[in-house]
Amino acid sequence: MNGKDPKTTPVIVSAVRTPIGKYLGALSAMQAPELGAIAIREAISRAGVNPDDVEEVIFGNVVQGGVGQAPARQAAIGSGLPASVSALTINKVCGSGLKAVMLAAQAIRAGDSRVMVAGGQESMSNAPFYLYGARQGFKFGDQTLVDGLVRDGLWCSFCDVHMGGHAEYTARKAGVTRQMADEFAANSHRKAVAAAQGGKFTDEIVPVEVPGRKGS
Repeated sequence: MNGKDPKTTPVIVSAVRTPIGKYLGALSAMQAPELGAIAIREAISRAGVNPDDVEEVIFGNVVQGGVGQAPARQAAIGSGLPASVSALTINKVCGSGLKAVMLAAQAIRAGDSRVMVAGGQESMSNAPFYLYGARQGFKFGDQTLVDGLVRDGLWCSFCDVHMGGHAEYTARKAGVTRQMADEFAANSHRKAVAAAQGGKFTDEIVPVEVPGRKGS
């Protein structure tokens, strides 16, 4: 296929997101697929796309422990898409959502699909703790709970080190001092606050009704 053919040229017609909640904050009452469903529903509505025309949903989800089978399909069905719409969940750690968009674009460019939904969903607050060996039974001694958030989301399976350790190593290798990193981070936060106060994010954020003891 010619990548410049208008019929197979990927075009983003709608892009939205939920608010970014803090760890164990207001959004912690909702699982990742629930948040994903809200974003999918709004994106389709804003695009003016008939839900029946959507062919596939590709969503990234890193910390999947305890979420249940097929998180992307949960989000798709939860958004109101027909059960006939296929769904694919991918895990490329921090690049999962971006890779989902790339896969959707590739499918369109190849002529395999015309209408796709792609993105990512995550709820670090709902990551479970693991008790390895419990299924086989414990015979003697203490057992340790393993934090699923760290194990599945923040721990390198190859070097057996926390993501923060890799960040420190990379910073030293690149000559980035702690002061330089802190100044960059502080400046980034100032820009984010200014953008939020200036209404730069208003159009892209979908409000979320959070369930509570007395209703949402």
